Amino acid sequence: MTAWLEERVRLGKSDLRVGRLGLGASYFAPAESLEEAFEAGCNYFYWGALRNGGMTKAIKNICGRGKRDKLVITIQDFRRTPKGLEKSLMRGLKKAKLDYADVLLLGWVKKLPKPALLDAAEDLKKQGLVRCLGASGHNRPLFPTLAKDPRFDVFHVRYSAAHRGGEMDLFPHLPENRPGIVSFTATRRMSLVKSRRIPEKEKRPTAGDCYRFALSHPSVDVVITAPSKIMQMRENLAEVSKGPMTDEEKAWMRRIGDYVHGRKL
Repeated sequence: MTAWLEERVRLGKSDLRVGRLGLGASYFAPAESLEEAFEAGCNYFYWGALRNGGMTKAIKNICGRGKRDKLVITIQDFRRTPKGLEKSLMRGLKKAKLDYADVLLLGWVKKLPKPALLDAAEDLKKQGLVRCLGASGHNRPLFPTLAKDPRFDVFHVRYSAAHRGGEMDLFPHLPENRPGIVSFTATRRMSLVKSRRIPEKEKRPTAGDCYRFALSHPSVDVVITAPSKIMQMRENLAEVSKGPMTDEEKAWMRRIGDYVHGRKL
């Protein structure tokens, strides 16, 4: 694997050091594939709402080998009020036998969170149960406003060759000392790979191409992959190890994104 896959970058203004390819649990990847990816340089584990057994087992195994300090574990919660927030977090920590989470991610934020919720999250940080606070959502114009709140360290946002709105309404408006940016749905749920809208004359992207495109933007620190099979994981690792895309490759991916999105070329 190349240095681009193995290197650790600072996740925005946080103190977290992460590999460029993050791992999600949504499609029930087996523990073996997650552990193999970890050894290849992927240490950002997005243990979201599902908290499934494969990632749980992988986290336990990696921590059992004395490498907890090498992992960055994100636990997501969708509450809009502080009620039950600590209980939910503690349930997740207990399940994976963790003392703390690196990021508590407030999921699907559509508007400014209530002050009481942020106060509760800050209290969890003071207790040492979480290191950083994050937010995820599709309302991109909201995130520059959230970035003004020093309590936010990480954002999860949608960005792909088909959904490039962040280049206009998000990335340019972030402060220099910005929160870390984690991109999700880089393959547009595989439509950038499989869509019938892609003309035969065009080369079809792989999932790895989609991840490389997202990671080639200077504002994106991490992109999430969540394959369900170990061979898919290996293919993604091999593709991402090629490094940033050239200008020609990025132009090709933008054309593919426009076809898939249905934009006129």
